[in-house]
Amino acid sequence: MHYKKYKTILSAKNGLNLFRGCTHGCIYCDSRSDCYQINHTFEDIEVKANALEIFEQELQRRRKPCMIGTGAMTDPYIQLEPRLKITQGALELIDKYEFGVAVQTKSSRILRDLDVLKSINQKTKAVVEMTLTTYDEDLCKILEPYVSTTRERFETLMKFREAEVPTVVWLSPILPFINDSEENLRGILDYCIQAGVKGILCFGFGVTMRAGNREYFYQQLDKYFPGMKKKYMYAFGENYVCNSPNNDRLMEIFIETCQKHGILWRSEEVFRYLHEFEDRREQLSLF
Repeated sequence: MHYKKYKTILSAKNGLNLFRGCTHGCIYCDSRSDCYQINHTFEDIEVKANALEIFEQELQRRRKPCMIGTGAMTDPYIQLEPRLKITQGALELIDKYEFGVAVQTKSSRILRDLDVLKSINQKTKAVVEMTLTTYDEDLCKILEPYVSTTRERFETLMKFREAEVPTVVWLSPILPFINDSEENLRGILDYCIQAGVKGILCFGFGVTMRAGNREYFYQQLDKYFPGMKKKYMYAFGENYVCNSPNNDRLMEIFIETCQKHGILWRSEEVFRYLHEFEDRREQLSLF
């Protein structure tokens, strides 16, 4: 890892990224794309120097509390986090200043911070966003090799359900010709139902590819799925959006299941829920 100085931490839309780069090794990772201008080895994590001091100053300058989102670019629970405790410190500041938070991750390491997330959720709203793509554990270890398996993520969701902290699942990406099966989808949806998730974000069944992440993805296809790169090149060429040929049928199953179990599935509704700040402090004062 290495440190770099930054003047700001929060984006204009209250997004918080404490790191740049990742060590989870997901073969499809969009954050490798050239457009994000990560000008260092992707696995050599760039840590934002004095991140917590800058973050606290920015929270103090906000006129009123809002939802803070973290994990969009780099998972806040990468392998360095247990040692650095930067994500933990950021959540403690969010709790201190009574902001809300939505945390996106693929790691069961988030359970370390269950108590502070419970505290935030009692006063405002804390949402745990967990990515689930691959029901089969062996396949998951190929596609997402250095992170919690899908089963471990499901068990994490269950613990947050017990703690009454709401959860949302990102069902993305689903790789054409690899995990775009009805069996895979139904397995993940069953996990979501058991975990009582509030919503599921699904942008169709497929994957996006552009310069930077396409090259890495194809290298991994050659390594683990001989002949698959050629199949992708024939089917999608240089397309950015690469939809599964099973997209329509899978969407039918997805929507039908979500409606049956009262799970938010329209992307705009899920994002509205994630961004909507809730103030529960007055309710707490009544008890």
